[in-house]
Amino acid sequence: MNITKNTAKNKTELLKYFRDRSSEFIAEVNKEYGNTEFKKKAKRLNTLLVRARNTIIEIIEQKGKKDSWSNQEILECVLMVTYCNYVVMLEVRHSVWPYEYMAFSRRIGELWEPFCKLAFEYPINDLELFVPPLFADVKKQLADEVQEYINNLDISAEQKTQLNKYYDKVWSLVMSGEIQLELDLHFIFEGKKYVVDFKSGFGSNEKGNVNRLLLVASIYHNLEDDYEPLIFVRATENNNYFNTLKNSKTWSAFSGAETYGELHKYSGFDISSWIAENINWTDDLDSDFVKHLDDNDLTQYLTW
Repeated sequence: MNITKNTAKNKTELLKYFRDRSSEFIAEVNKEYGNTEFKKKAKRLNTLLVRARNTIIEIIEQKGKKDSWSNQEILECVLMVTYCNYVVMLEVRHSVWPYEYMAFSRRIGELWEPFCKLAFEYPINDLELFVPPLFADVKKQLADEVQEYINNLDISAEQKTQLNKYYDKVWSLVMSGEIQLELDLHFIFEGKKYVVDFKSGFGSNEKGNVNRLLLVASIYHNLEDDYEPLIFVRATENNNYFNTLKNSKTWSAFSGAETYGELHKYSGFDISSWIAENINWTDDLDSDFVKHLDDNDLTQYLTW
């Protein structure tokens, strides 16, 4: 398979390539696992197809660097490779372990986030990714600040010791649950740091996750760096969980078309238009698979 800038338009060729590769992988996996080990087969096939996709993307990156492709030319190639790979991944998973509605709807949502993040890995705008802070470092920084403040108070040594004990008790309560400051995406745009949480949609029981997000955002807002927490939701939301975050004043929350507008604003690439022009799940997926989706009312989930 020859990789050029035209790879961005070669959907038919890419689908054939990944389907041919998947046939090789299925033959290999069938020798490794028995007929009843469908879950292990599905996991192994997914791993092999991801590896095949990464190999093509590495070649695109190398050629792009060598021949001075623009980030947009690289990105459009990578998007097409990724989408075609997704199509075949879904087909192959279904061939060894037929999809039911819960698994299928969840899987479509899972694929959306890394697809959108590609626009930030190959940005059109001048932005850069950064490594999020560790909570241990944040805790030490805050603890040092408070301890310095307590030590400078005009009170007795015994009172300072007591205040420090109370402060340690508060930290022990906070640390009773693990706090992870790493979110789905972290980037710097026009001198400001943004941290992003992607969600396909909000389920019926998201209270614990919403509370975690509120805590994480409050920590970011209390750090010296000027962080802006953003939530990007695929579905058009107007439920209580989404509105809680949107009205919290700690998160800037967007859903549906608003999300795609924000992705365009920061990355510089109109991924919504690209999706509209290039993605057609029901045309691109195997016809027998599409029939299964139709028969089980699953085509409703094929919406990005």
